[in-house]
Amino acid sequence: MKKLNVLITNQSLEGRTGTTLYTFDLARGLLAANHSPILYSPRPGDLAQRLRIETVPVVDDLNILNSTPDIIHGQHTAETVTALVRFPRTPAIYVCHDWYYATDNPPKFPNIRRYVAVDSACRDKLVFEHGIPEERVRVVLGFVDLDKFRPRAPLPATPQRALIFCNQTSENEYLEAARAACARKNISLDVYGRGMGRVSEHPEELLPQYDIVFAKGRAALEALAVGTSVIAYWWRRVGPMVTASELDRLRDANFGMRAMGPKSTPEEFGQQCDVALSQYDASDAAQVSARVRVEAGQDLVVSAIISIYEEVIAEHAATGVDEEAHARATASYVRQLAIMYAEERHVMHATTPFLVGERLRKTPVVGRVARVVARKFAGKDGGNEK
Repeated sequence: MKKLNVLITNQSLEGRTGTTLYTFDLARGLLAANHSPILYSPRPGDLAQRLRIETVPVVDDLNILNSTPDIIHGQHTAETVTALVRFPRTPAIYVCHDWYYATDNPPKFPNIRRYVAVDSACRDKLVFEHGIPEERVRVVLGFVDLDKFRPRAPLPATPQRALIFCNQTSENEYLEAARAACARKNISLDVYGRGMGRVSEHPEELLPQYDIVFAKGRAALEALAVGTSVIAYWWRRVGPMVTASELDRLRDANFGMRAMGPKSTPEEFGQQCDVALSQYDASDAAQVSARVRVEAGQDLVVSAIISIYEEVIAEHAATGVDEEAHARATASYVRQLAIMYAEERHVMHATTPFLVGERLRKTPVVGRVARVVARKFAGKDGGNEK
């Protein structure tokens, strides 16, 4: 296998989010497989330093790179397009991580030979909302670093400790309902996440301390790998306990929105927590964890992604570069940006703070003062303007 130089894009390398951690582990996995990952992000953040410690180059300006990568692993629309414009003859894949945000909408460039979805919802977003041909779409589910997330001791027959592990959770009636549901079963409940001001830098040490973890996405998969029981959960929604019979379906949904019930009242949410907690089964949880450790390891998934790289590189070499199609795709994307900025400006100009500010600015006395202050802040008043 040829050693590949892989340019990975991500909108940010700040904090512990799903894509930043995915990017970190992917880069380490590529290194372990004897490839050379290079990270591009306009906002490098704290994770950039961690990647550099792992000997992964990180740049925030693609003009720094003077060698052409073998493949672009695109994540997030604007950053992927930046890489495609900088390296117009390089083949690419695009990985969609999120159903909701426009920043994860797939760019349509001829260089992008495959689109990869991390779950069934993202697959449907690519195919049905953005018209990507099905034969160009692959589903590669999430993975977990099995060396980092080691198995915990066997679960107790009766759960004693539970954890909500979610950045969106904050103090509200839904959290109170979850606490009450746990209290009814004599289970203590802790909460970690940005919304609570408690961020765990070492989840591999935190998760094994609990018998039940409420989580979604990557956090849910990591909790399953260490051997805890997991309840699919996100902020104001809750799903079932992850059992052996439901593992395939719930993992295909990335333990996300499709794995949960509809948004409910706090009272209904508490009742749903009661149902999920009643599904606790230490023996079944052990079966689930064993399967996750066989099916969702980092090495297995990184190998699948590398196979897609090789498929794309071979296809691109055989068909060549359509420079006219690339130019048209670039023009189309820039046009979309112009429309988006115009719409955002229109919305901003219609807001109450802006309208009030405009009225004050046009008021004779207040307006003159405001203009003088504005010039000073802009560095335009050097003492010569009156």
